[in-house]
Amino acid sequence: MDDRVGYMLKRVQAAHRAGLDEQLRPRGLTAPQYALLAALEREPGTSNAELARRAFVTPQTMVRVLEHLEAAGLVVRHPHPGHGRILLASLTTRGARLVAGCHAGAAEVEQRMLAGLGPEQRRQLLDLLVKCAVALG
Repeated sequence: MDDRVGYMLKRVQAAHRAGLDEQLRPRGLTAPQYALLAALEREPGTSNAELARRAFVTPQTMVRVLEHLEAAGLVVRHPHPGHGRILLASLTTRGARLVAGCHAGAAEVEQRMLAGLGPEQRRQLLDLLVKCAVALG
């Protein structure tokens, strides 16, 4: 199976996830939780549905993740001003500090993953992966 692109993508993704979880565990986060907090750091006030799309989970799963992070004091949610049923999530000060402290560990995992590639190869890899994602919609 090592000659199958899809298999190798999944293998890399699984190794990347394991490395992230190892880095994040001492801070009490999982890779998906970190990804969610990082997304909210970039775009505060994001809806549950949009966060679910970005995290590749169902909206129902995202509600549970957000509830957990809200109970931990890392996220707050408030109603959308024009659509009362839509809840918008933002980081608390504590959540912002936590995610900021996790970036170096996440970057270290990515650096390990890309260690055998030069700058041009890294750019090419990213470009090719973007093309694959676009092709699959």
